[in-house]
Amino acid sequence: MEKTASSGALESVPALLLRNAAERGARPAFREKEFGIWQSWTWAETEKEVEALALGLINLGVKPGDFVAIIGRNRPYLYWSFVAVQSVGAVPVPLYQDAVAEEMAYVLEHCGARFVIAGDQEQVDKVIDVQDRLHQFEHMIYLDPRGMRKYDHSRLHDFRHVQEQGRAAYDEFMPELVRRRAALGYDDICVMLYTSGTTGRPKGVVLSNRNILITSENSAAFDHLTENEEVLAYLPMAWVGDFIFSIGQAFYAGFCVNCPESPDTMMTDLREIGPTYYFAPPRVFETLLTNVMIRMEDAGRFKRWLFKVCMDHARKVGPDILDGKPVGAWDRFKYALGELLIYGPLKNTLGFSRVRVGYTAGEAIGPEIFDFYRSLGINLKQLYGQTEASVFITQQPDGEVRSDTVGVASPGVEIRIAENGEVFYRSPGVFVEYFKNPESTADTKDPDGWVATGDAGFIEEATGHLRIIDRAKDVGKMADGRLFAPKYVENKLKFYPNILEAVVFGAGREMCTAFINIDLTAVGNWAERNNIAYASYQELAGHPEVYAMIERHVAEVNESVAKDEMLSGCQIHRFLILHKELDADDGELTRTRKVRRRIIEEKYADLIAALYDGSTEIFTRTEVTYEDGRKGEISATLEIRDAKVVGGGERMAAE
Repeated sequence: MEKTASSGALESVPALLLRNAAERGARPAFREKEFGIWQSWTWAETEKEVEALALGLINLGVKPGDFVAIIGRNRPYLYWSFVAVQSVGAVPVPLYQDAVAEEMAYVLEHCGARFVIAGDQEQVDKVIDVQDRLHQFEHMIYLDPRGMRKYDHSRLHDFRHVQEQGRAAYDEFMPELVRRRAALGYDDICVMLYTSGTTGRPKGVVLSNRNILITSENSAAFDHLTENEEVLAYLPMAWVGDFIFSIGQAFYAGFCVNCPESPDTMMTDLREIGPTYYFAPPRVFETLLTNVMIRMEDAGRFKRWLFKVCMDHARKVGPDILDGKPVGAWDRFKYALGELLIYGPLKNTLGFSRVRVGYTAGEAIGPEIFDFYRSLGINLKQLYGQTEASVFITQQPDGEVRSDTVGVASPGVEIRIAENGEVFYRSPGVFVEYFKNPESTADTKDPDGWVATGDAGFIEEATGHLRIIDRAKDVGKMADGRLFAPKYVENKLKFYPNILEAVVFGAGREMCTAFINIDLTAVGNWAERNNIAYASYQELAGHPEVYAMIERHVAEVNESVAKDEMLSGCQIHRFLILHKELDADDGELTRTRKVRRRIIEEKYADLIAALYDGSTEIFTRTEVTYEDGRKGEISATLEIRDAKVVGGGERMAAE
């Protein structure tokens, strides 16, 4: 693909940085809150910080083509590390900061990282624990010096010291840096990102400068992103979305990236920044809504009544007002009153007062949750994407936003649906290859550049919008031939604030069953209001009144599922509430919080068998991983309940 006219000769992220420093040098590029104070760096200052680190990396021996791992929370220094690594012709490889040492060892070994840039002592310790397996590993740079004083520094280097050495060697290495930066082209590797590994070992997705820059340009144009946007960078740096939003689009459009002080202060920092461009997975929006509902339940009678009246009106006319559709003068007046009394203060509390473009993706978001935010006047939209696509496959245009679709093809993207219903796409963002894995590359991407998403869906003829049904490999048939789509039912269950996670089973069987994880915050708050004492998650999950509440939720979901003729066979006949939260450390979820269905089926085979053999309870032992990495075991006797089903399902349950 040829360069676009507007991008000119800017064929790398370092080239975009040089342009931004020259054209908008005094504008803010990065902010970080530390010790309660926001610090800011302009584009000109950012360029000098990146230059110093790049010179330091050359001094340390980083060569073109080397792989440099980057591990830590969202901080300007680590974003600068990406660009400094690219500037010297090397390849940045971000790792999930909450990954355990064993997971890190696989990625570091697989890519053959010679250098690691780590955020703090915790990340340094993980690498040191597995360094004997890393035959190509040479040096590690750490950002936070706390706790590092007594470590062996023969292969450890302070981030700022590396920069100081780079500045001191300016005359010696600057010509080499200029040469390496100038040599970067569209077809050079921009970043390598590892997939979440829902079905096996993570794969290294190689993305070129062409992939990232053209995708960033097209997607920024789609939503009219400018240098005036503010984003909050809080999602994992190893996730492709954060790379596109906080580096690709940020460097292309020239807007400011804001890094919160810590996960604990994220909501406060969000309110202080007031982002104009915001992304969050459905889990974040669900949690925020749960917190709002908990607070309203604790409010006085008049406030609860006012909130209900205003929100009922907002749901009726808010989305239409947001989309510019005709709404009567009286309804507009009532909505304006609601904005003054409820919607405005609520958006301010959430930190969404200035959001101009908001996106959610990763999992399907519940229509009720999606409509709640849009009814407040927040321009929340859905996109559909993958790491292999440099994120964007489809987006929702303003004025065409619906909860049941993921939008139309993003600019430059082609979509087709295979005979079996699987979605395929082709675009400038399509990845180069899976690193050291030609077989998987060939299975995923054909010679014409079409990529198999692994998702089943269809395109609406009237609107051109794409609708996703489920993962293609998870869509199956019940024993009687009816369609089985577990994600469809799981998402309906997770619409309830009391349900954190759900896993539905039923492929090839006569009926569907489910595991449920309760949301400890929401159910704990409910328990306190109802004077129900509990000492642990396990005790609360097994409480009879909690079971009764979840049973009501399952019955309501069954009623909803029964109305869908195509998927009515997916009603849940029996369920149990798990005695522990599904956890990434236990291998049950990926680091992006996606269910690893096959592993759960193997690990909890005894519980699944009990759901289908008519048992009313089962005793089980489960291995768990504690925060410090130690293994332990918990045991519990779990109750299994029948759920109320509608129509033909009821007959089957009786048999």
